[in-house]
Amino acid sequence: MDERVREHAEVLVDWSARVEPGDDVVVSVAEDAHELGVAVVEALGERGATVTTLYGSDELSRAYLKGAEAGADGDGADGDGDAVPDFDDDPAVDRAIFEAADAYLRIGGGRNTTATADVASETRQAYAKARTGVREARMDTDWVSTVHPTRSLAQQAGMAYEEYRDFVYDAVLRDWEALAAEMARMKGVLDAGEEVRLVTERDGAPDTDVTMSIAGRTAVNSAASVAYDSHNLPSGEVFTAPFDTAGEAFFDVPMTIDATRVRDVHLVFEGGEVVDFAAETGEDALAGVLDTDPGARRLGELGIGMNRGIDRFTDSILFDEKMGDTVHMAVGRAYGACLPEGESGNDSAVHVDMITDVSERSRMEVDGEVVQRNGTFRWEEGFEG
Repeated sequence: MDERVREHAEVLVDWSARVEPGDDVVVSVAEDAHELGVAVVEALGERGATVTTLYGSDELSRAYLKGAEAGADGDGADGDGDAVPDFDDDPAVDRAIFEAADAYLRIGGGRNTTATADVASETRQAYAKARTGVREARMDTDWVSTVHPTRSLAQQAGMAYEEYRDFVYDAVLRDWEALAAEMARMKGVLDAGEEVRLVTERDGAPDTDVTMSIAGRTAVNSAASVAYDSHNLPSGEVFTAPFDTAGEAFFDVPMTIDATRVRDVHLVFEGGEVVDFAAETGEDALAGVLDTDPGARRLGELGIGMNRGIDRFTDSILFDEKMGDTVHMAVGRAYGACLPEGESGNDSAVHVDMITDVSERSRMEVDGEVVQRNGTFRWEEGFEG
């Protein structure tokens, strides 16, 4: 076993999840993430935790959803999938597992990054809505999501497997305490601010000019640990929950939504809602997300990528949204950690991030003061105010 696999497991268990003796931990392991799964459960055993393992397979998910489509047609395996299945809206067994857990560790790394591409978007939406209670129970745990470097992910990233493996470990095996201290500066700016404005230009004219309120919100210093209200490994972003969004935003980083490649997304906001949208490719997938529920047309997150150990786009949101010189916005659910006590914030069955490159011809203002220009923060060398 590559020693970096064990280091990855130790960071996940100790720094990220902060597992303690006696904790009940649910570990979900994808098809090709077996090696990291072994290292993680070994580390959990050494720390005196109790472990329940799940098989997190996208191929199994596809089989179930396709079967449900066929059953909804009433024709069994010969159904054409036109009818939307009626899923149990309170799957008690799944919910009970997470309600009893202290922590949940999801280890991604499947065989096929587009395994569910032929499942109807309406079916995926119905399934997501039906599992709201399970999702809430899971998010009430100390949950952390990570990924094991696999050949399918390397192929998706356009990289050789060995190259991709090095890329993943460069992003994961960081000095997280030092990065947390740096990101605390950005968190302080957002916590003290009331309005953010992002402007980017393309071909000499603005393609993004969007403002959003952050008054009363608390930014999260996402330093890859539940101690920072951070739930991804790797991480390296500062995010908050904006509202009252107005203007236009362009997202030039390709992404995959519901197993569909989406490029060059343009959103128009009025009164806090998306009132118009377009995409160069994958517009139907984008429409499917925005039509999920009313909250899917509002922003749930504004995030600033600050992990410069991530140096290229890989078509994986776990990495891409953390990359330095990027800003992302997510339509859908807002994270409770950003909200004042007693406020629910934007609610939705989806949370879909979209990313824009701010390394050139861009500026981010907080209350009218430029805090980042062309990817450089005001406390960094080379910043031009």
